[in-house]
Amino acid sequence: MPRKKSSDFQISGDNNNALFTLKAHRGEGMLLLAMNWKNGKPPADFVGFSIEYREPGGNRFYALKNRITFLDKNGKVGSSQSSLQAPFQKFRWVHFPRNADMKGNFRYRVKPAFMNDKDELSYGEIQEVDIVLQRETYPRKLNVGFTRGFVSSQAFVDKYEKNGGIQSLLPSEAKQGLDFKPTHPKAKEALQWMGFEAVEEILGLLDKAIEDKTAQVRVVAYDLNEPEVVNRLIQLGNRVKIIIDDKNTKGDSDHGDADSAESIAAEKLMKSTNGNVKRQHLGNLQHNKTIIVDGKKLNAVVCGSTNFSWRGFYVQANNAVVIQGARAIKPFLDAFDNYWKSDSVSDFGNTASAIWNDLRLNTIDAKVSFSPHTSANALLDSIADDMQNNTQSNLFYSLAFLYQTEGAIKGAIKKLTGSDQIFVYGISDKKVGGIELQKPDGNVLPVYPSQLSGNLPEPFKLEPAGGSGVRMHHKFVVIDFDKPTARVYFGSHNFSPTADTKNGENLLLIRDRKIAVAYMIEALRLFDHYHFRVSTKENKEKGKPFALKKPPRKTGEKAWWEEYYDDKRKVRDREMFA
Repeated sequence: MPRKKSSDFQISGDNNNALFTLKAHRGEGMLLLAMNWKNGKPPADFVGFSIEYREPGGNRFYALKNRITFLDKNGKVGSSQSSLQAPFQKFRWVHFPRNADMKGNFRYRVKPAFMNDKDELSYGEIQEVDIVLQRETYPRKLNVGFTRGFVSSQAFVDKYEKNGGIQSLLPSEAKQGLDFKPTHPKAKEALQWMGFEAVEEILGLLDKAIEDKTAQVRVVAYDLNEPEVVNRLIQLGNRVKIIIDDKNTKGDSDHGDADSAESIAAEKLMKSTNGNVKRQHLGNLQHNKTIIVDGKKLNAVVCGSTNFSWRGFYVQANNAVVIQGARAIKPFLDAFDNYWKSDSVSDFGNTASAIWNDLRLNTIDAKVSFSPHTSANALLDSIADDMQNNTQSNLFYSLAFLYQTEGAIKGAIKKLTGSDQIFVYGISDKKVGGIELQKPDGNVLPVYPSQLSGNLPEPFKLEPAGGSGVRMHHKFVVIDFDKPTARVYFGSHNFSPTADTKNGENLLLIRDRKIAVAYMIEALRLFDHYHFRVSTKENKEKGKPFALKKPPRKTGEKAWWEEYYDDKRKVRDREMFA
């Protein structure tokens, strides 16, 4: 049965008899399902949506589970249940299907659930969609990958907290990284799950470079303490040239210390590459995280926010983008050569690498610029101007260090957050001061991981923090994902004056709706993850377990869905994605 679609990454259900609409948005190894009631408001006995899915070529449907359930007759919460018994009381849901890289259509089946006065459930007409979730965003051109970034999650507690937990999976200090070996009995499975597609892409690119004996490899690294990466670089011998950060910052980066993992890795690579190693920090940091492979079989580069470290791979929320093609990697090769020759901000900032360079990807409008810039070619003001004056519908952002970022970008976010016309969701790694709302029922302040409550109500369990340091490490801004003008800014660049005019950085601008939707879903699932913690904390403080709401049965009680029709932000949320 055909399904309506506006593209290959956004598919709508077409059952006219169903009481609600359904729209699926393709992400990277995940998808967003968005529902909305067709006519007016739902009835009072509507208690949520059940979601089932079938894998390509499969012959059965699997029901998604809901950790939140109805209270039993004794007022107690139960364990996770099928959404057929514990429907989702939300108008959208992000799902990570098993085997998301399977070829062919995944079919999703959604139906509304109703509850009578005897607590019996019944269901309405279904909506179904078929959508392809193959991992590669644009095959043989560009692929967006994310780490899972969910160490601080109930899923991690369920899967891996036993047998030593996080301490048996990750080193306690960065300088121990090169020698650390996990002792957890499920270490291989756990690390693959935590690193998700981003780590797979980075290590896979190095493996392909090893296989292609003609490939020359150029690397620029900030953190470098992950042995899987370093060992592969050593295998490549003198086909590698590498630049490694050597800046020391009190209480932060100690890359220049003799006993740092970066210094030890540099010493090993000096031997294996016959001296093709340079230590560098330019005006402040050499903050790039890029690997370029230039060979007969493959021309590709990986860039983004993912450091080549244990935390970068397995704790933090990060992105890694692989771009293919000889023309596409040339600006990265040129930038590497310019970094290698430069010893100061002015040396590099006056090269052609410090302006926008077209990646010349057929059908994808993409360009890259490298920092540090000079005052004459700095980019922050123009990006802020684009955000403030050209955003038509929505802004999603995930910006580590926004809390300490002064200047144009924070100003643009402050203005848009206070707008009645623009829908804004954002996340930073720490509480952001200086952004105040003009209206209490409009957009919300950026959420941050420390809002995750360690003292959670039933049925939730204590979650690990994943060690000290940043947990949300993305640096991206998505503008108007639902418009033809959709675009994403991303890279290693922290959107700060320091990143713009002192650090070595990469910053990309891609105008493409499929890629914008993928980044939007990543921003949304992180926003939901941490924003939910505010609700759980409030419930704990009120002494309430976290449970599904039954239909109103007493005067003054409200249905679970009424806030999605009364609260301005939730009304916009319900309508935006469906």
